Amino acid sequence: MTPAPAYTVVVPTIGRPCLAECLRALAGAGGHQPHEVIVVDDRPDTEGDLPLEAAGPLLDRVRTLRTGGKGPAAARNAGWRTVRTPWTVFLDDDVQVLPDWSRKLADDLRGAGEEVGGIQGRLSVPLPPDRRPTDWERNTKGLENAAWATADMAYRTAALTLVDGFDERFPRAFREDADLALRIERAGWVLCRGTRVTRHPVRAAHWWASLPAQRGNADDALMSRLHGRDWWRRAQAPRGRLPRHLVVTGAALAAAGCALAGRRRAATVCAALWTLGTAEFALARILPGPRTAREVAGMLGTSVLIPPFTVRHWARGVLRHRNAERLGGAG
Repeated sequence: MTPAPAYTVVVPTIGRPCLAECLRALAGAGGHQPHEVIVVDDRPDTEGDLPLEAAGPLLDRVRTLRTGGKGPAAARNAGWRTVRTPWTVFLDDDVQVLPDWSRKLADDLRGAGEEVGGIQGRLSVPLPPDRRPTDWERNTKGLENAAWATADMAYRTAALTLVDGFDERFPRAFREDADLALRIERAGWVLCRGTRVTRHPVRAAHWWASLPAQRGNADDALMSRLHGRDWWRRAQAPRGRLPRHLVVTGAALAAAGCALAGRRRAATVCAALWTLGTAEFALARILPGPRTAREVAGMLGTSVLIPPFTVRHWARGVLRHRNAERLGGAG
């Protein structure tokens, strides 16, 4: 059998406790082990040690870099730019590879034709077996269908070099992977899905966690600027509810404006439109869930706030990135 190409694992982290489980699972995946494991410490404050001892038998292959809180795109760039192997495998610090992961990765890399620039791992998000999943859990479950997610994504190091890696204008762990995938495909490479499976547990989150998540709409605005309005289709990404949120938020603003102008009938119509839109959104989130008092209350409150939060972040993104060009030029 042809030997599998060598690879290096790059794990960006902000020091979350889950890093230990990530490294422990990687060490337990026997077979085609990584040439090196680069842990990129992106904590703004690097006081305290990372749990690198969890890497066990791989500890002598672990190397750390520090990026000082520049974000996941910058952290991954710092890591892959020091890689000396043909392939770079990105793992997030909150995933756990399965025991046969490295053997299946070897099959993925060995079977990649010269035109293949990246191979995605398959994500598995376990949900509670004894109840309906919450809104947050269902959103995380969506990662199973996400295309080119760097939670587990192998790229040819040469392909990363050709497109200059991740675009650091994406400050969050959101859309930076889709942007990279589109640029790599534009450069002539093919992306495909592999056979290896990685577990992605649902992390604990507050009931209001969906509110700060709306900051990603600014990144969607940047994606539209860089890749055109049809980037959703080419990146195999869900379109989201931005159009509906624009209508609902517009109705709320119009209701307030009409009321101040003394136009009661118009204000009533606009307020009714806002109420119906908000109720539809809340029900779409409540009905599939566990419907506990806490979940219902959280969904009602955040369903009122999410549309204006979404529109605000999207508008700020449009304004901020109005002159942005694709990394490496607009061509």
